[in-house]
Amino acid sequence: MTTLKKSLLAALKSFLRGRSFLQALLAFWISPRTLKGHRVDGKIYPSTTLEQFLEEAEKLFLGPIDGDGLRRYSLDLKRQFRERLHTHAECMLPSFNHLLPTGKERGQYLALDVGGSTLRVALVELRGRETIGKESEIVRMVSFKITPEVKKLEGMSFFDWMAARIYDVIQKDISHDQDIIPMGLAWSFPVEQVSMGGGLLLGMGKGFLATSGLLGQDLGEIIKFACKKQGLNVQLEAIVNDSTATLLSQAYVHASTRFGLILGTGTNIAVHLPVSAFSRSKYGKRPDSWFESASHVIVNTELGMFGKDILPLTRWDELLSAAHPRPDFQPLEHLLSGYYLGEICRLAIVEAVETVGLLGGQLPPSLEKPYSLDTELLSRIEDDTSPSLEKATSQFIAHHPSATPPTLSDITAIRTLATYISRRSAALLAASVFSLWELRHETEAELAAASPKPTPSNDSAVALPSPSVDEEIKEVEVSTKVAFNGSVIEHYPQYRATCQRYIDDLVSHSGHAGSIDLVPTVESSIIGAAVALACATAVEA
Repeated sequence: MTTLKKSLLAALKSFLRGRSFLQALLAFWISPRTLKGHRVDGKIYPSTTLEQFLEEAEKLFLGPIDGDGLRRYSLDLKRQFRERLHTHAECMLPSFNHLLPTGKERGQYLALDVGGSTLRVALVELRGRETIGKESEIVRMVSFKITPEVKKLEGMSFFDWMAARIYDVIQKDISHDQDIIPMGLAWSFPVEQVSMGGGLLLGMGKGFLATSGLLGQDLGEIIKFACKKQGLNVQLEAIVNDSTATLLSQAYVHASTRFGLILGTGTNIAVHLPVSAFSRSKYGKRPDSWFESASHVIVNTELGMFGKDILPLTRWDELLSAAHPRPDFQPLEHLLSGYYLGEICRLAIVEAVETVGLLGGQLPPSLEKPYSLDTELLSRIEDDTSPSLEKATSQFIAHHPSATPPTLSDITAIRTLATYISRRSAALLAASVFSLWELRHETEAELAAASPKPTPSNDSAVALPSPSVDEEIKEVEVSTKVAFNGSVIEHYPQYRATCQRYIDDLVSHSGHAGSIDLVPTVESSIIGAAVALACATAVEA
């Protein structure tokens, strides 16, 4: 009777982790110590060893991207990109920003970066592209923590707090006598942009109450009103999101930059495409003057929303999706971003513990909770390449202690799983960049075929002489720069190099000339907001 009671309790625990009660009961009734097995489509299969489990995991994670698999996936993804140039209100969103910097913008610019936990106010000096290595400098920047108390400030109270912080920073550096102080803003929250510097405030989420009573009002006017109370006459001239800011910050340095990539907790890509690539309905309501001045536009792809029905999913991916409150909202993000990589590995570990005796058949209690295996820990484990894996072992024990210490075989297996998962992420990201690169080439060719005369491949804040434009076009054709930012692509061991190798392989087999180069950016939100402001004010001048 005691054995039955233990089996029932164990089965109940497994049920709470997502297995059906009947499956769990059967698995524990047979006893995992004497008969290990793995589940596929709800069935328990004969026993396997840990080595066989890892072989199967390798086939599931990496098999679909080997050979021509990644190329076939990239073609399917490009078809989805194509479709959503004309449909879908939540992705492939053309911004109001159609201006790429010329590299000749100079001066000091006030830039703000508002994120989920920090407000940063900075004065940025732009010196010109020809000052190699010294193109831009943050002259003065102060960061302010957005505490839980600040998040609870309702409506104008939050923006009054923001305005006071802005005043604290710029009172020493900007003359109050000037008529208007222009400002660029990197805004990490939803906004319905209606002009370069105007956007209707949408729900912010993340515990913020700032939208209370202000939903649908113009963000630029709200900030202007709050700053006026501080005696500052500011004008919000440019609003950008983080991927657009990343693109612009690097485009100021490298004229051939056409992509801005974010890969950290989440993921996104901004890309510069011809205006003609989109159906007119995708632009919403904007004045004819915008279309008259814009040949190209920076596009917020919302990359994570793609991939439905074409992604190579494993059973662990399917478990993650089944437990997710919005399983179909961002399917590609589930396989790419730092928020999910650790959870995919945890789900695989849970199965290996139950079926092949990983970690002595005992799951550390802390790993029973969803999302308890952090991607940062995976990166530290994968970073240990020593034969003994001492650092990886100590890191794992520190975060997930257990009565049964992990063996070298256990940590080696976990490290192997982490490698498969991060490598697949890097490959799928490479395919995403490559698909957008091909899409850009194709839409440029379609624009050229439809145009009575050649159109430069980039808009510029100030018109350049034709020889310079020609040089920039040639530079883009030879080497397209992808500016990147984010904790995973910056810090996860070998991630960037792996992604670049997959990109190079896809390009080499594509038949297209040129290359795609991943280029890191520094302080891209602040610099990008300043560059966007410089472009906007140069046009007005």
